Amino acid sequence: MQKYYETVFMLNPVLSAEQVKDTVQKFKNIITSQGGEITHEEDWGLRQLAYPIKKKSSAFYYLIEFKSEGKLIKTLETEYHRDEQVIRYLTVALDKYALEWANKRKTKPHLIPPPVISYEIKDKEEKQIRERVREAPSKVEKTTNTEAEEKE
Repeated sequence: MQKYYETVFMLNPVLSAEQVKDTVQKFKNIITSQGGEITHEEDWGLRQLAYPIKKKSSAFYYLIEFKSEGKLIKTLETEYHRDEQVIRYLTVALDKYALEWANKRKTKPHLIPPPVISYEIKDKEEKQIRERVREAPSKVEKTTNTEAEEKE
């Protein structure tokens, strides 16, 4: 019996755009070659992680919804585990409520949160931090031990 599934996987952030596409295509080919039917897919892009995973603080997210037999899941997750570019993955079976919500999400794009990483903002923040560090020694008053003792 075929069921609906949803899989989300996170890829290494150092990959180029072409390498990400190739890796995603590899997993899509695994699904279709095993008799699965891809019903929907979403590229969530590069996102900041809530905590470091394998010493990475960001990752490329990709979601695939598909319909298949249950035996495909073991094959797909084995391939996720073997691929060094995959940081994490999660595959779940969709019940009727999750399927209804997934269909609603497809028609209302505002339900999909935008990527939170912007390299321009990160670069500006980094520049501001570096400027503060450079300015810090000039703002601090230098006192000797004898001056500090006199103040007390």
